[in-house]
Amino acid sequence: MFTQQHAQTLAEENCQFSGTGGLSENNAEASFSPAFMESASGQVEISRFKDGRPAPFHLLDGLPEEWVVERDLKGRVVTVKNSVTSGFVRLGQFFTRQQAAEFMQHVSA
Repeated sequence: MFTQQHAQTLAEENCQFSGTGGLSENNAEASFSPAFMESASGQVEISRFKDGRPAPFHLLDGLPEEWVVERDLKGRVVTVKNSVTSGFVRLGQFFTRQQAAEFMQHVSA
């Protein structure tokens, strides 16, 4: 089964984690890079622009093709597998947004 994860979902996550380390703008100084994980395989991918350059925030367009369920007429990702989670990579380890927020809260305490 697939669910939609698209710009709307990422925007909702940004609202949910506003003001916390769950946002790129609040954790970049701690070497967090926006990323995604596909839970069925455990594969982690850094967020990228469509041309492959690392993105400073979460973008769906650079995800591996096997994670993509649907694209619009312009080729932008509309839907990805429901097993794809947004988060961050720090020193080779994947953090969910919640884990990154907790890490940053602990560091700043």
